[in-house]
Amino acid sequence: MPIYMDIHHVPGIEAIDLAEAHRKDMLIQTQYQCKCMTYWVDVDRGVAFCLIEAPDKSTVEEMHRKSHGLVPNKIIEVKNELVESFLGRIHDPENATLSGNGLKVFSESAVRVLLVTDMIDPVLLRHELGVERANDLLTRQYSAIRKECATHGGREVEHAGDGFIASFSSAANAVSCALEIQTKMSATDRNTTAFKMAVNAGEPVAKSDRLFGDTIQLARRLCTMASSNRVVVPSSVKELLAGDFFQKVQHNAMALLPRDLGLVQSLFNTLEENWQDTNFDVTEFCRALAISKSQLYRATIALWGVPPNQLLKEFRLDKARDLLKRQSGNIAQTTFDSGFSSPSYFTKCFKKKFGLLPAMYLDALH
Repeated sequence: MPIYMDIHHVPGIEAIDLAEAHRKDMLIQTQYQCKCMTYWVDVDRGVAFCLIEAPDKSTVEEMHRKSHGLVPNKIIEVKNELVESFLGRIHDPENATLSGNGLKVFSESAVRVLLVTDMIDPVLLRHELGVERANDLLTRQYSAIRKECATHGGREVEHAGDGFIASFSSAANAVSCALEIQTKMSATDRNTTAFKMAVNAGEPVAKSDRLFGDTIQLARRLCTMASSNRVVVPSSVKELLAGDFFQKVQHNAMALLPRDLGLVQSLFNTLEENWQDTNFDVTEFCRALAISKSQLYRATIALWGVPPNQLLKEFRLDKARDLLKRQSGNIAQTTFDSGFSSPSYFTKCFKKKFGLLPAMYLDALH
């Protein structure tokens, strides 16, 4: 049966209130063919998350409505192993306090700080360095990442070949881990693999239908602004750090101001909505963002060091590379699906950015 996680916004809730609500759910769970596995509650922020095995989302909602009336604000389907990787458990904590009437009472926030890494596509690295040298370099980097994550109390959530996601309960541990990873990799290795890192914090259920999807998406966007020797964090993560922690490491870390973060989100959202449209150019980009060409130019130069037209083109090329992996080698179709109007121009741009022709990339994939 599927597993679901829901979110409840309940201002003023106390830990014992949620414990009682969980007890009420469990009293009627069999009537709905459900299994109420556990929950997380952040009393200060008035938010709670429930993990439930159930036939479908509507059953979760109906059970909650019947047992205590706290209807979820959103429900997403999740995988047990991912929940455990991100949050550390899928059952009630063993050290939960028992109240006088036998209730398990605990207050544990579901906010996690995620360290996300990015690097060159391993296929491209093997083409550039040769299989043996590339694999040796990748092994060294993967080993350094895993060792430091374990040392700093992180949990590896995902490894997709060209990037890691690790989950931490502490912002200081996540940022310290990132900085230590930098020291364990030589500058040459980091530059060769175009290695980048970003740290972001968030809740498991938000706008996305993927567990921590919004947090991961923003971290990946922040990675595009990182350098091989500087970690990027939003100001919200900086605020989670105690005292002068950030002051001591700011030469190796960059905090993005809220106004810049808002622009980055708007800019990437616009790119996501329009990158497949061959008519979408810098003029349309400005119109969608409601800013002038000079404003957009200054923003992309400041944040990425490239003009808007190059940012748009490189975004399309990265999407095209992903499409080539999924479209059975149809280069012509990929050309138009990624917003390029000419296969010859697409091929030229692909070769310039990635160092090999699209057909050669496809061959290397297999």
